[in-house]
Amino acid sequence: MQSNVHAASASTTTGAGDIYYPDYGNGGYDVIHYDIRLRYFPDTDRLIGTTTILATATQDVSAFSLDFILHTRSVRVNNRVASFDRQGDHELIVRPATPVAKGSRLTIVVQYDDVPSTVVASDITAWNRTVDGALAVNQPEIAWWWFPSNDHPTDKATFEVSVLVPNGIEAISNGVPTRWAQPAFSGWSRWSWRADAPQATYLSFLAIGDFEIRQGTSADGSPIITAYSTRLDADTAAAARTSVERTDEIIAWAAELFGPYPFNARGGVVTGAGDQYFALETQTRPVYDGYSFMLPNESLVVHELVHQWFGDSVSVDQWRDIWLNEGFATYAEWLWMEDQGQLTTDVMADFVSSVRYPADDPFWRVLPGDPGPTQLLHDAVYFRGALTLHYLRKLVGSRYFFVILRTWAQKYRYGNSNTAEFRALAEKISGQRLDEFFRTWLYTPMRPDLGPTSAETPAEPQSWSQIVAAHEAAHGQRFTRLRPR
Repeated sequence: MQSNVHAASASTTTGAGDIYYPDYGNGGYDVIHYDIRLRYFPDTDRLIGTTTILATATQDVSAFSLDFILHTRSVRVNNRVASFDRQGDHELIVRPATPVAKGSRLTIVVQYDDVPSTVVASDITAWNRTVDGALAVNQPEIAWWWFPSNDHPTDKATFEVSVLVPNGIEAISNGVPTRWAQPAFSGWSRWSWRADAPQATYLSFLAIGDFEIRQGTSADGSPIITAYSTRLDADTAAAARTSVERTDEIIAWAAELFGPYPFNARGGVVTGAGDQYFALETQTRPVYDGYSFMLPNESLVVHELVHQWFGDSVSVDQWRDIWLNEGFATYAEWLWMEDQGQLTTDVMADFVSSVRYPADDPFWRVLPGDPGPTQLLHDAVYFRGALTLHYLRKLVGSRYFFVILRTWAQKYRYGNSNTAEFRALAEKISGQRLDEFFRTWLYTPMRPDLGPTSAETPAEPQSWSQIVAAHEAAHGQRFTRLRPR
């Protein structure tokens, strides 16, 4: 029931307070759980859905906002029909039949029906229709195209995703499978997934298509599920499997450095080559484009899996702090290569800071601690972010450095944090004042003083090409999609 209400109630708060994306997310309520039930028609890209949101009102609510752009058929709040209307680029304003008091539970049921690939918001269509299905994978926005939500990393929730697709088509999402191609009615099967740990909306994904699925079990008994598009050619499929099938081994290595793996499922999905041109650390099961595996690319797998600690379990308070995700995952690639005997982190840091990005390179003018919304995925966020960690390690010593990272991952597990809190933790553990260090490395538009260096120009590390390939695959076309807000 579309209402004729065009102004939001005074109790409606659109935006979660993000400096870069002020209208992303919403105030007034805290989501506990999403139950997303879908039916998808690959031939037409039609998506029919019902999403039930369990939330708690954090203030008295006579109206509230959801981030959502698909055609909405009805909304009910606490079992009563609610009126609703559109506002701005992606806001669905909902007015319950009866105001909801602060501290009360909200049960919100939204029914919708649309063709997501035809719907544009923020100048893009993030839903990606493929030859045999669709992909809902993107950053920083994707939820708008397949489920209504409070779309900001600070409001995490648990998820149930259940999808009806034609027989012979797979539907893969986060977490643990609860129904595996269960026949529903003639010609259709239901796939269902449950994510028990708190999850940010942009880390929720859906991959629908023709996939080869492999299953295993990790040492702790949790499922390992990997999937490969059947449209990959033989060489690409082999290179993808060579890389992604090392997932459990890489997680075990990372757990030694950063503490226990934070989730109860693991794996990865490899799409058709060129389906999306990037990889993303979707929670429990990263999604990789097949194009990333023209050759084996274990660095990319390391990058996305270490995000499970830094970015997924510990998420940012504000998008401007994204170096806490990307710098950490990039430095982990260097640590992995050092562990594998391919190079040392010192060699990589010297090459990146003096040869790849000499002092006069514009790279140094981008501030990884505050890159701006149009440069959210700039090289500096990744590589200068990694250099920040490397020089922090040299300053405080490896022993304190890894205690800092493990403590960070544990203290903010399943929550959110920011650069100021990371600096405070590093100071507490190391016993050193680090405000000048972080100001220099994260917020100064020039190359920091690197201290004594060798007179010889560092040679390009043999593994540099793999690092570059991983970096390009990790953000790919997502960078070109970022726009001024």
